Amino acid sequence: MKQPIIFDTDPGVDDAQAIAIALRHPELDLLGLTTTYGNVDVEVATRNALLLAQLAGRDDVPVAQGAAAPLVKTRYPPPAHIHGANGLGDIPLPEVKGKANPRTAAQFIVDTVNAHPGQVALVAVGPLGNLAAALQLDPTLTERVKQVVIMGGSIREGGNVTPVAEANMFNDPHAARRVLTAGWPLTLVGLDVTHRCVLTPAHMARIESGQGELGRVLAGSYAFYRDFYQEFLGIDGCCPHDSCALAWLLRPDLFTTARGHLTVVTEDDAEGQTLFAPEGRAFIDSRWSRTPAVDVCLGVDGETVSDWIADVLS
Repeated sequence: MKQPIIFDTDPGVDDAQAIAIALRHPELDLLGLTTTYGNVDVEVATRNALLLAQLAGRDDVPVAQGAAAPLVKTRYPPPAHIHGANGLGDIPLPEVKGKANPRTAAQFIVDTVNAHPGQVALVAVGPLGNLAAALQLDPTLTERVKQVVIMGGSIREGGNVTPVAEANMFNDPHAARRVLTAGWPLTLVGLDVTHRCVLTPAHMARIESGQGELGRVLAGSYAFYRDFYQEFLGIDGCCPHDSCALAWLLRPDLFTTARGHLTVVTEDDAEGQTLFAPEGRAFIDSRWSRTPAVDVCLGVDGETVSDWIADVLS
């Protein structure tokens, strides 16, 4: 039986790779794509989501536009030096034929989960404003979603946009705190594992040959992203961050997780930092264990995950 999912995204080069998996994998039933600002402005994210579905021959997949800015903080500009101004490495892109769903992303999430109680997995790989807004619309959503998988945060790895914060958490820490502490079944797939995975040029050559026109877009945007990673981490390839969330959903045997209590710092120099208190461990004060228990990924077979991504898309 297929796993129904909603994929919440800000495409984005690594988002595009993950969307291709969500559109193609035989064990996933993609009920919709919801878009947010983050790697790009939300209008660009929506255009890219519509385009990727179109190129995959999946115009039937609804795309609902969502958050354009953080809940509280001042928004930083999108990182065009990482994903390109168009989010897909600044390569020329075909015309988009489809239109976004008339509902907001938050309303789409609420409606879809309530129509399939106990079945839907929410997979969120951008800033978490859409999930926070969905909880505001319907706080009982926590009782009807099957699971929530978040690509974001960092427990031991350190940050990628500040010394301590991962980009999705930093972009909207107030939304992240709301989502990570909501009390629904949640797994965090953060930099501790995504930095152990590398999509190599050989992987991408297989993906390009296996995905037709979509493959050409994935490969063209990958080249831009690869240049960033060569400078940033000194690797030949890229970290397929967002695909790792789907890898966890479908191949949890490749990951090591720990259970405990999460929260997100919302102010000052540690803004966006994810704090994790392992379950059952006593600290000087109980405050770090006050939030509902969740799972966080701390280890991964990175080579096998990277090979899995290429296998799915080739």
